[in-house]
Amino acid sequence: MTDKITFNDLGLPEFILKAVSDLGFETPSPIQQACIPALLEGRDVLGMAQTGSGKTAAFSLPLLAKIDPAAKHPQLLVMAPTRELAIQVADACEHFMKYAKGINIVTLYGGQRYDIQLRALKQGAQVVVGTPGRILDHIRRNTLNLSELKAIVLDEADEMLRMGFIDDVETVMAELPEEHQTALFSATMPEPIRRITKRFMNNPQEVKIKVNNDNAPDIEQNCWYVQGFRKNEALLRFLEVEEFDAAIIFTRTKTGTLDVTELLEKHGFRAAALNGDMTQQLREQTLDRLRNGSLDIVVATDVAARGIDIERISLVVNYDIPLDAESYVHRIGRTGRAGRSGRALLFVEPRERRLLRNIEHLMKKPINEVELPNHEVLQACRRKKFQDKITKQLEHHDLEMYRSLLEDLFTADQDQEDIAAAMLMLLQGKQKLILPPDPPMDKRRRDRNDRGDRRENPRSAERRGERKGYGNPQPMDLYRIEVGRADGVEVRHIVGAIANEGDINSRYIGHIKLYDEYSTVELPQGMPKELLQQFGKTRVLNKQMQMSFMGAAQSDNRRSGNDFGGKGRRNERGDRGQDRFRGQRNGERRQRKFNDKNDRTFNERGRRDRQR
Repeated sequence: MTDKITFNDLGLPEFILKAVSDLGFETPSPIQQACIPALLEGRDVLGMAQTGSGKTAAFSLPLLAKIDPAAKHPQLLVMAPTRELAIQVADACEHFMKYAKGINIVTLYGGQRYDIQLRALKQGAQVVVGTPGRILDHIRRNTLNLSELKAIVLDEADEMLRMGFIDDVETVMAELPEEHQTALFSATMPEPIRRITKRFMNNPQEVKIKVNNDNAPDIEQNCWYVQGFRKNEALLRFLEVEEFDAAIIFTRTKTGTLDVTELLEKHGFRAAALNGDMTQQLREQTLDRLRNGSLDIVVATDVAARGIDIERISLVVNYDIPLDAESYVHRIGRTGRAGRSGRALLFVEPRERRLLRNIEHLMKKPINEVELPNHEVLQACRRKKFQDKITKQLEHHDLEMYRSLLEDLFTADQDQEDIAAAMLMLLQGKQKLILPPDPPMDKRRRDRNDRGDRRENPRSAERRGERKGYGNPQPMDLYRIEVGRADGVEVRHIVGAIANEGDINSRYIGHIKLYDEYSTVELPQGMPKELLQQFGKTRVLNKQMQMSFMGAAQSDNRRSGNDFGGKGRRNERGDRGQDRFRGQRNGERRQRKFNDKNDRTFNERGRRDRQR
C-alpha cells in the first residue's frame, strides 16, 4: 500500500480525530503509527524514541479514547520527571479532549499547594498527570485512589532514573490494580528501566524509533570551537547573523541564565531567563510570551526547559555543552519538532572535546564545525538590515514634509552625499556599519585525540544515569537539613527533593550523610539565599527540610572522586585533591567545569549574604 497513513486510519474515535484535525495534524509520526493501534488493542507498549518524535500524542490519543466520562475516578495516570513536562502533557491532553464532555484532567507536582490539588481530585479526575514524588505523597495521604486505574504511562523514564525518582516510580507501580495497561517511553534503556519492564509489563510491544535517521535531518547541527573570542561575544555575533523566529539558549547553571539574559537585553534582544528560581506562574508567563511573539529568546537550564514545545523555536544554542549526551538530544529536540525544521549550535571549549565525541557517538554522526562570523559577514548583515529599514521607510507616504527640512540643510558649499553620509553615521546607533578587522587568531586546530582531550575526564557513557560516578571539581558548601533516619528518609528522597524543587541536576548534588535526627548535603558554592529559603520549605516525606548553611565542605569528603560517598575511582590528582578545588598551582589547568564566571553554579553574592 503506497498511500500515506493518516490519523483516520488508526482507529481513533471521531471526537479525538476532530481535535487532532483542529491542531493541524494530518500524518502520524512513526512512533504514533506504531503505538496508537497497539494501545487501542489493550497491549502494553515499550517505546524508545528521542524527544520531539511525537510521544505525547502516541500514548495520550489511544488511552484518552478509552476514558469513561461517567466514571469519576482516576482511569489514566501519566508520570513525568519534571513539573514542566507534566504541565506540557496535561495541556496536550486538554487539547485532545476538547470535544469530550465531563473529562477532568488534574496535574500534580511539587511546588503547588496541596489544597488546590485536593480540590481538583475531589471533583472526580479521570486523568492524573504528575511527578513521581507528589503522586506518591497523595497515595500515602489516601487522597489519590488508583484501585480502578485502567492505564499508566511512564514518560521519559530514563530522566526519572537520572533524577533519583525510579524507586518512587516502582512504589507507585506496586500500588496499581493487577489488570491495567502500561506504556513506558525512554530515550535509553538502562538496567533499572529494563527491570521495571520485566516486573510490571505484560509482554509489551517494543517500538524503537531510531534517533537520527528520521528526526535529525530536520535539525541542522553545527559546533563552534571556542577560540580567539569569548563565548559572550561569539553568541552575539551568531544571533545577529542567524535568521530565526525564536531561540532557546541552554546554560549549565541558573546563574548562567541570568548572565546571558542580561547580556542579550543590553544588546537589544528581547530575552528572558527560565530557571528553577522562578515561580511556576512566572515560568508559564515567560513561555506564553515566547509563544505570542512578545519574546524572542529564552535562556534556560536543562530541567527548566524540559517538555517545552513551542512552534516558533527554530534555533537552539548550547552555550554550555551538556555533561551527558542524552541531555543534548533533549535540548536540540526543542526545535525541529513534529517534522518542522530547525538549527542547533553547540559551543565547545578545548577541554570539552570528549563530551562532543560522546554526543557524536550517541547521534551516530559527526557535528560539523562552523566558523565564527567575521567582521565582514557581520558588517554585510548589518548593512543589509539597515538598507531594508531605509527601503521600507521610502514607501512611507508622509515624506514630503521631511523633504523641506532637507532643503534647509543643502547649501551651495555642502555636498548632498556628505550630508547623507553624516545622517547614516548618526542613525547607525550602537551597531556600527563599518567594523574594524578582527584581530589575528591562531588558526591551528588541535586534533580531538590530543592531550587536551585526554585531560577531559567525564565519566563513561555506560555510567550515565547512575547515582555514582559524577565527579564535581567545583568547590562545595555543606548544608544541614532537619530530616534523618528517624523520619524514614533515604538518600534518594533528598536527591529527588533538591533536584526537582531546586532545578538542580542530580549530578551536582554532592556527598549526603544521614544521621538519626538530621542529614547533611553538599551543594555547589554560591547558592542564592532565595533558593536556600525555597529548600527550607521543601518537604521530604511530608517533613520540611529547613535547610541551613554550615560552611565550606572539606575537600577530603570527596577524596574518592565520587559526589555521593560511594566507593569510586581516585580523582585525577590522587592525594592532591585539595589543589583541585582551590585552584592552586597547576590545579587551575585541570578540568574545572565551573571555572569561569559564566559557568558558576550559583551567584556568589548569595554566599556572601549568608556569611554576614
